[in-house]
Amino acid sequence: MISDRLCSIHPLSGHYPLFMAENGNELMKHKYEAVVPVYYYKPTHKDCQVLREQWIRAKYERKEFTGKGKKRTYEEGTRDGMLMKRGRDNGQFLNRRFVLSEREGTLKYFTKYDAKEPKAVIKVDSINAAFQPEKIGNPNGLQITYLKDYSTRNIFLYHDNGKEIVDWFNSIRAIQLHYLKVAFPGANDAELMPKLTRNFLKEGYMEKTGPRHTEGFKKRWFTLDHRRLMYYKDPLDAFAKGEAFLGHQDQGYSASPGLPAGTHCNGAWQHGITIVTPERSFLFTCETEVEQQDWLKHFSDVISIQMSPQEYSMEAMFRHKH
Repeated sequence: MISDRLCSIHPLSGHYPLFMAENGNELMKHKYEAVVPVYYYKPTHKDCQVLREQWIRAKYERKEFTGKGKKRTYEEGTRDGMLMKRGRDNGQFLNRRFVLSEREGTLKYFTKYDAKEPKAVIKVDSINAAFQPEKIGNPNGLQITYLKDYSTRNIFLYHDNGKEIVDWFNSIRAIQLHYLKVAFPGANDAELMPKLTRNFLKEGYMEKTGPRHTEGFKKRWFTLDHRRLMYYKDPLDAFAKGEAFLGHQDQGYSASPGLPAGTHCNGAWQHGITIVTPERSFLFTCETEVEQQDWLKHFSDVISIQMSPQEYSMEAMFRHKH
């Protein structure tokens, strides 16, 4: 049996591609990916190990997608369980109860299993979830990001069981797709899929100065989540210290190399970037020219894309906040 043989072949070992080639890639795909739910995240070689491994195990060990009638935990519409959550202030990971509900459209977490009131109630349609094993320091690390009082809030989670954390991830995506279909009844799956959870476009350190451009440059951790550029003192901070919105180039947004003439750059890094928005300019420096060019490419790509109605609403919210 193929499945028995698979159990002895580690999914990420050198033998696995050979096994796939011997058994015919397309034939295998037709059989083992017959009914993959549209929202189920199909990892690529760029994704982290837990996503890739659980995708392989779901297909060939558990045979989750071979036919209809299979019971999948991420399709049940509700999920209730314990996850390790990083404390907002002390940085300790502690067991917390999480409850995901399609009917309510929420993700709740409780500080105690039998607590009556949740510590937080998060609307699923506002959530982004991305695996961050290196940042969190755990191979199954998952970062949940959402807006709270117009500010970005990060929650860092993990579960010792790889299947469990990936099932949570796909449960969130399933409920998100459900609500998107209600919100956009005329849209097809291909149009809705990009609105589900997404990986950040880029993360890393840059130095920045303040709005008056006379303050000293300070090293900050930056996260580019499509049109939102957030910066933190530490990569695992619960809240961003600040955010910038990147709109379309026709609306007065631009990104260019270098700093304005006369800028006093007291930082250690010299490769400057200037982002111009209708409200203000942001000045950054990168450690290397390679990093500078990579950030600029991502900024320019975002600024060149036409904005959706939802993004115009987000832009208005940013202007209201700032």
